[in-house]
Amino acid sequence: MKILHIITGLGDGGAEAVLYRLCTHDDPSRHHVISMIDGGKYGPLLQGAGVRVTCLGMSRGWISLRGLWQLHRLIRQHKPDAMQTWMYHGDLVGGVVGRLAGCTNVFWNIRHTDLVPGATGRSTRLVARIGALLSPFVPTGIVACAERARTVHIEMGYDCRKLTVIHNGYDVTRFQPDMQARATLRQEFGVSPDTILIGLVGRWNAQKDHPNLLSAFSRLACERKNIALLLIGAGCTLENAELAAQVERHGLSSRVIFAGRRSDIPAVMNALDIHVLSSSSEAFPNVVAEAMACGTPCVVTDVGDAAFIVGETGWVVPPADPICLARALDQALEERQDQETWQARRFAARRRIVEIFSLERMIEAYHQLWKSSASPKEGSAGE
Repeated sequence: MKILHIITGLGDGGAEAVLYRLCTHDDPSRHHVISMIDGGKYGPLLQGAGVRVTCLGMSRGWISLRGLWQLHRLIRQHKPDAMQTWMYHGDLVGGVVGRLAGCTNVFWNIRHTDLVPGATGRSTRLVARIGALLSPFVPTGIVACAERARTVHIEMGYDCRKLTVIHNGYDVTRFQPDMQARATLRQEFGVSPDTILIGLVGRWNAQKDHPNLLSAFSRLACERKNIALLLIGAGCTLENAELAAQVERHGLSSRVIFAGRRSDIPAVMNALDIHVLSSSSEAFPNVVAEAMACGTPCVVTDVGDAAFIVGETGWVVPPADPICLARALDQALEERQDQETWQARRFAARRRIVEIFSLERMIEAYHQLWKSSASPKEGSAGE
């Protein structure tokens, strides 16, 4: 099969990472990726792996007639067996143009759960609503990356007959326990071997709710002197005046490490003792599965499919509740004092990702979807 992917952009995001893994761990020659904006982070990486990438050069938030015509022409030239579009704007533009260009096998991909005003832009919410109206007519099938996302979008009006869940898959040979990487990175950050390192891998964004984590961590820091907090992601730097002010306000300047954007996430996950997801909204948070694959237990807020990912291997708390988050972190720190129990938890966390969220399962689920009939059955693939 020849698969044509349409995505808004190829920057550093969860959907882009999943698209990269899907194309490069399948036969790269069968995939062609069209970015409506530019190559971003993943464009060169995809090309380096043998995947054809075309960038239309549209401006973010602005759809040009020239770009639409170029997309229409590329689809007619490529004549794909199936089109897989990604995220709301890619779904709407790619889906409609794909149909007009004669492609009858168009599959949308939804990466959001709750569309919260303030955390989700107005244009994104509008495009999502338009997608609901068009869902009975444009896509052959619709992929949701999480059970929660599927439920929410059915409530929004998306065609329930077409919605299928395919969970993200992970390269467990890349994300795995690595004591050497742990020691090297902790040395780089100036973290002593006896310091317990708690971390959040996530860009500075309202939905990641860094204030929730800082408030919870400040409660622990009063009682525990051997803990430190590592913040990794775009915007998690001292140059971020708002974040730095919040850290200072909690009296945590000497306990928080600002790491900013990193490309060595497997090493980061190994350096941590506990990974925290403090978000107010998510769909299928990749960082939780990546941490678990490295044998790092997680404390997560009950958003999207986070609770499903951790299963019995971690702690789940309500979102926007720093008291509950602090209590769960304290429970994890207490358990960590029993090395045998903690090692069993670490092993269980990795085993859950290996058994349920492998790349092979995800790729096979997409293959089954692309080969499916024009009216996919309701249900969940890849479980």
